[in-house]
Amino acid sequence: MITAAVSPADVPLSVNQIRTVGGALLAVAVYLLYKVGHYLARVLEAVATAAVVFIALWFAAKGLVLAAVWAVRHWRTTTTVTVVSVWCWWWGLLSLLLTLTAVAAVLGVWRVASLPSFDRWAGRHLRSWWQRWLVYAPRMPRWLRSVGLTVPDRAGATVIQVNPLRRTATAPRERPRRDQLPRILSVRSGPSWDEVKVRLVPGQTPEDFDTAARALAVARGVNRCQVSTAGWE
Repeated sequence: MITAAVSPADVPLSVNQIRTVGGALLAVAVYLLYKVGHYLARVLEAVATAAVVFIALWFAAKGLVLAAVWAVRHWRTTTTVTVVSVWCWWWGLLSLLLTLTAVAAVLGVWRVASLPSFDRWAGRHLRSWWQRWLVYAPRMPRWLRSVGLTVPDRAGATVIQVNPLRRTATAPRERPRRDQLPRILSVRSGPSWDEVKVRLVPGQTPEDFDTAARALAVARGVNRCQVSTAGWE
């Protein structure tokens, strides 16, 4: 009698065994993919959170820097707003209105009693502040555009707006950017004159303002406009 030993590798697998092994391998693969996907999701979530925090901190820091620069540049307005806010917080709005009324009355009596001293110590400062923020700041950009004292952005792309309900395409009107308008640095005002100091933008020269001085005077509604490159006295 002859017997032969058969190894397990030589025994063919049945269909059920193949399905069982395939299902187990598929389950392992799905589990591994789940773990990898879960890990990648956590990594992406952490990266997204870090990116959001970084962007928020960046904009917050940029906003603080811009606010600090603006506060230093316009320190008079910043001081006034701070004092008014603190006053209203501690003593209320009514006391502020009463105090402002009393100060206005004192200034009015001072102006009537002694106009030269009032104009020297208070009037010119109040007039300069009024002229800068209520006259030149809102109106001077329009005056400069009307006399051609701006630098247009000729290198920018042209955007054409097409309306499907109409046959014609329209291009939006080009408006100068903020950095293409001369910026007002300070204003000094006297009884019959205003002195405005501006910072020119690249591409402009003092001669441009000298050429447009007459047109600028007409736009301002004054008799004469004189351009000078000298500093303040």
